[in-house]
Parts: sequence; C-alpha cells; structure tokens
Amino acid sequence: MNAAIGIGTILVLVALLILLVIIAKFFMTWLRALLARAPVQMRSLVGMWLRRVPTGLIVDSRIAAVKAGIELNTDPLEAHYLAGGNVYQTVTSLICAQKAGIHLTWDRACAIDLSVRGTDKSVIEAVQTSVNPKVIDCPNPKSGKVTIDGVAKDGIAVKARARVTVRTNLDRFVGGAMEETVIARVGEGIVSAIGSCDSYKRVLENPDVISKTVLQKGLDAQTAFEIVSIDIADVDVGENIGAKLQAEQAEADKRVAQARAEVRRAAAVATEQEMKAKTQEMRAKVVEAEAEVPLAVAEAFRNGRLGIMDYQRFLNIQADTQMRSSIAQGGDAGPAQGRKEE
Repeated sequence: MNAAIGIGTILVLVALLILLVIIAKFFMTWLRALLARAPVQMRSLVGMWLRRVPTGLIVDSRIAAVKAGIELNTDPLEAHYLAGGNVYQTVTSLICAQKAGIHLTWDRACAIDLSVRGTDKSVIEAVQTSVNPKVIDCPNPKSGKVTIDGVAKDGIAVKARARVTVRTNLDRFVGGAMEETVIARVGEGIVSAIGSCDSYKRVLENPDVISKTVLQKGLDAQTAFEIVSIDIADVDVGENIGAKLQAEQAEADKRVAQARAEVRRAAAVATEQEMKAKTQEMRAKVVEAEAEVPLAVAEAFRNGRLGIMDYQRFLNIQADTQMRSSIAQGGDAGPAQGRKEE
C-alpha cells in the first residue's frame, strides 16, 4: 500500500514538474500576449509547439493584428503557416490595407501570399502597389529592346517608348495575368495605333493618339492590375519601310522575270537544236535516196528498160541543170560544160 502511494506521488511530482517546465517555457510568450490584450491560451501554445509551429511568430503576428484593430485568432495564422505562407508579410499587408482604407480580407491576403510564393513578388508589394501605383516601362529594358516599332500607312516606321502606370487589383490578383502580359498588350496596342494612322506626321504631332487608342482597348482585362495611364515617353522616326519593301519586291520581280526569260531562252535553244537535228536527218534521207539513183539506173540497164541514148540525155539534162545553177551563183561550170560538149 505504501509502495503504491509512493509510486503515485512520484507520478504526480513528475507531472507537476513537466507542467512547470511547460509553463516556464511558454510563460513569457503567454504573458506578452496577455499584456498586449491579445491573450493566447496555454494549451494553444503547447499545441503549436507539438505541431512544430513557431509560437513566437504566431503570437507576435496576432499581437500586431490586434493592436491594429484586426481580430485574428491563432488558428488561421497556424493554418497559413502550415500551408507554406509567410504569416508576418500577410499580417503586415492586412494592416497596410486597413490603414489605407482598402478592403482586404484575411482569406484574400492568404490567397495572394500563396500565389506569389516562389516568385520575387510579395503580398506587401501587391498592397503597396494598390495604394501607390507603379510605373512599368514598355518595352521592358530587360528584353533587350529599347522601342516599339510600328509602321504608319505611308510606309514610314515610328519608334515609340511608353510608360504604363498601373495599380494592383487585389480582387483579380489571384489568377490574373502579371506585368509581362500588360507589357505585351500595350506593345500590341501601340503597334496597332501607329498602323492606323495615315501618316507618321500625325503620330509626331499628337503622340496622345497612341495612348488614347490603347486605353480604349481595355488591356487590363483578366490581369492583376488596373491601367491608370499610358504616357508616350519618346517618339522617333525610323526607316522608310514601305519604300524598302517596294524595292525588295521590285528586285524579286526582276529575278522572277529573269528566270522566266532564261526558261524561254533555254526552250528556244532546245527547239533550235531539235530543228538542226531534224535537218540533218532529212539531209541523210536525201543522200540515201540519191544513193539509190545509180542502182536504179543500173537495174534499168540490166532489164532493158533504159537505153544508152536515154542515159546520155539524162546526163545532158543533169549537166545543163548544174551549169545553170553555177551561172546563177556566179561560179564556174567548166566540168558541166565539158560534159555537155561531149
């Protein structure tokens, strides 16, 4: 009986010792929250410790929120920390939004903080941009381009550089397109506005034509920003793109015409060669036919269808024909005349 009482006493003492250690561990944190009128229960502190949640961060964040007039329990702060969010920045952004008169709920702030995790953005920056609009250069200097080039209807290129003033839209920040999309849309709008002008002179005289045209397109739709203004910082005249394209087109047409002429020339040369081949072929046939004449005469002699006088008259007629041809050509018909005299 005494042994059981002793064991029970030891267990009670151990429990009291553990309780004292826990109280000593979290007493300063608990007291700090109590004095700041943002009390936190001791069991909540123990639970945070068991869940490996930094109690100091959660308590300090709750104290800051309560001091700013925002009532936040430790449970949503713990949930946001366990989700991988930045509790301190989220609470700070909530306080900044309240001081600036911007309606921002805790859930919306948590969603924004989680959406920018892993980027160079932060929920505080989003709230600050909503209060103080920032300026975005278009085009982005990091892209390597200095100006946005457009071509007016008269073919003259116009180089423009714009500065876009934007304000964060907290309601569309989660899931909305970021700065790159805004820059791309503004650049597209500038090119379209320059292209719709009849002359580059109109752009130089009234650069606000570009900004007005671009603003009317509603380029901030489905983005995390609201476009406050688009200011044309610089406008310059570029190359005569129209004349350059016409020259290149003329050169291309020239090459096409030369190619077609070369095709026709090659076809003519081929036709000429073909006609020469046909002429040689016909001449060969004539020579072949002339070679058959003596054979036919000899055959006529053997068959008795041709006499010697007939053959002599044939030779006289042939000689006379050659003489006439030679006289007509201004040549000598000596052999033919001698044959005729014989």
